[in-house]
Amino acid sequence: MRKEKLEELARYQEDYQIVGNEEVNIMPEQSFLTTTSRRYLLANGKTLVREKLLKQGKNGDAVIIVPVTLDGEVVMTIEPRVHTKEGVGIGFPAGYIEKGETPIMAAKRELQEETGYQGQEFTLLGGCYQDEGCSSAYNSIVLAKGCLRVSEQMLDKDEFIHYFICRVDEAYEMLDNGIIKGANSQLALEKAKQYLKSY
Repeated sequence: MRKEKLEELARYQEDYQIVGNEEVNIMPEQSFLTTTSRRYLLANGKTLVREKLLKQGKNGDAVIIVPVTLDGEVVMTIEPRVHTKEGVGIGFPAGYIEKGETPIMAAKRELQEETGYQGQEFTLLGGCYQDEGCSSAYNSIVLAKGCLRVSEQMLDKDEFIHYFICRVDEAYEMLDNGIIKGANSQLALEKAKQYLKSY
């Protein structure tokens, strides 16, 4: 990877390193994450009880966007991921699909909110469940081509995201070198591989 890109990445990672934490007691009705529990009867007569994770009371369906600029570079994000060993995650813009939205609609909205970029052509590449063992949330993967920066980021008050532009080969280098650790971004980059060959 180019030296200046490695230095830029290191600056962003340093900015989001965890330097302290404290326990916060939140009442369940105010929590982002909640669970429900159900008993299931199987066709073979067996029963099982499983908890289901909800995000803001919903399934938490989401979209992961692989944005490619007019210059053929990819737009990535760097943000705090406080439950990981590193504390910082490097991946692609992503966010929840709101009620009434299709994955493409959510991709357009989330891309501009998180990076200030808009795309010209959007392609649904497939998707996967986030965690079949405890959630019904489905992640859709969308390729956004012809991306151009049109605005500032529009982040929520507790959302901290740097966007990071790099060549396609550098994104795959980060994947191969274990810098991109999130399964969603790893899968998105692999799903986009055939479409990114020309860059």
